[in-house]
Amino acid sequence: MKGRVLGLIPARGGSKSIPKKNIKIFCGKPLIAWKIEAAIKSGVIDRLVVSTDDQEIAEVARRFGAEVPFLRPAELAEDSTPTLPVVQHALSWLHQKEDYNPDMAMLLEPTSPSVQPFHIREAIDLFIKTGADSVISMVEVPAEYHPYWQFTIGKNDRLSLFTGDSIGKTVSRRQDLPKTYQRNGVLYVFKPGLVFDSNPSIYGNNVHAYPMDPQYSSDINNPGDWVEAEAKMRTILDKLSHNLI
Repeated sequence: MKGRVLGLIPARGGSKSIPKKNIKIFCGKPLIAWKIEAAIKSGVIDRLVVSTDDQEIAEVARRFGAEVPFLRPAELAEDSTPTLPVVQHALSWLHQKEDYNPDMAMLLEPTSPSVQPFHIREAIDLFIKTGADSVISMVEVPAEYHPYWQFTIGKNDRLSLFTGDSIGKTVSRRQDLPKTYQRNGVLYVFKPGLVFDSNPSIYGNNVHAYPMDPQYSSDINNPGDWVEAEAKMRTILDKLSHNLI
């Protein structure tokens, strides 16, 4: 299976925790520029579209090479707006206005700027090879946050393992913990038709994982995340400058 790949970057203008977050300078460039450049350099994106309600974000996105063929309606740019209707709006607009119907779509959140072009290529390759409904980037859960080491406090402050087992069944050694993973929000590849199904989503039933090294995982939601993400990016840029990646 090969075909056209739509890269979609959602970037609304109303960030409160970090004003103008998506175009705030991050390691020398607007935050959104890092995702745009990685997508373009990957060489596998047929079209790269930014969905935004903000004219200033649109101008920055175009300057770095993305398309902004529409401005997102204000009702789809609220704090509480979920991702699904934003994706539905973009795909519907491209179909209705331009008769553009991609075979694959990749959602690229600008708040995860450390992604590299090879991640995008590998995720698309995995999607094609497996015939998956979707591929989701993941990162291994550190042992200290492992669900087998999590507890719940029940009635009368009674403590039990999150799994429901008694405390006596706690896995004592780190080495004995099975690996578990969580979404890192870096990328999602999916069949576009999924978002218009009777039970719409970007996942489907046949979901495959694309594990990533934690050094590339950042999700910026507050000023503290920003500082941590910049530190990670500087390390990555240093390695790139020495051809270590």
